[in-house]
Parts: sequence; structure tokens; C-alpha cells
Amino acid sequence: MPTDEAEELATAQGRPGAAVDQDPATVELRFSALPAHVRTARLVAAAVARQSGVDESVLDEVRLAVGEACSRAVGLHQRKGLDEPVLVKLVKQERRFLIEVEDGVGEAVGVPAPLNGDAADDAMGLALISGLVDDVALVNEGDGAGVLRMSWPVTAPGFRP
Repeated sequence: MPTDEAEELATAQGRPGAAVDQDPATVELRFSALPAHVRTARLVAAAVARQSGVDESVLDEVRLAVGEACSRAVGLHQRKGLDEPVLVKLVKQERRFLIEVEDGVGEAVGVPAPLNGDAADDAMGLALISGLVDDVALVNEGDGAGVLRMSWPVTAPGFRP
């Protein structure tokens, strides 16, 4: 019976029967809904954005937007008492670099709420993100998860070494 390390090695080498079959241009990051992990998500997102060909002049915007989106997701998880991790997907597309932050909460989109306390913080975070990112959308997935999608143009063809 193969060990977990052997399965991971097979996956990394691209051999048939590997446990994970995903597009090599996608990075998924899952973290416990704790504020301490937001910094790690920001750093990973900036590194993957750079490798994906996002222009250096917008990397700070990527970092800030991901930090706000992840902080929002962490806050929603903590307010709702969810134990599941926050999911961040970093996807290199042909002409765009896409980041999706899934909160697992599925807050209703477009429903007015009183802007006090946590709701005001959420609205401010979304306003900041929309100021940093030209292409941003907040959607509810069919499984009840809320997903904040952001994307930036890719200026260099392919991945950078």
C-alpha cells in the first residue's frame, strides 16, 4: 500500500493515479479562519501574480485586495461560527490573473443591511476592494458559498521563471 509521501511524489511527477488532478496554472490555498493567516495569503497571492505575468506596478494592489478579501472572509467565518477553512484560488488564465476568495458563508448579495458594526466594516472592505480592482464581483455559488472574484490583466506571456 503506497504511503502518503509516495502519492504526493506521484502527483508531483504527473503520473497516472495521482490523487489530485488539477490545472497546473491554478494554486489553491486553504487556511483556518484566523487573522494571522491573512498575511500568508497576501504573500502567496503576490508571488503567484508575479509569476503569472501581472505587471509589477499593480502587485501592491493585488496584495491589498487579497488582504481585504481574506480579512472579510475570516470575519464572516468568525461571526457565523464556521469551522471550515477559507479557500483562495489563484488562477493563471490566458490573458487574466484571477483570484477567488470563498467565504463558505454565502451572504446574500445586494440585500441592504444596516451599516453598523460588522456590516459597516464589510461594506468598507468591499468599497476598498472595488477601488483597487477594476474587475471584481461578489457572487453566491450554488453550494451556499460566497465568492469574491477579482482579476487583473497579464502583461507577459506565460509564467515567469
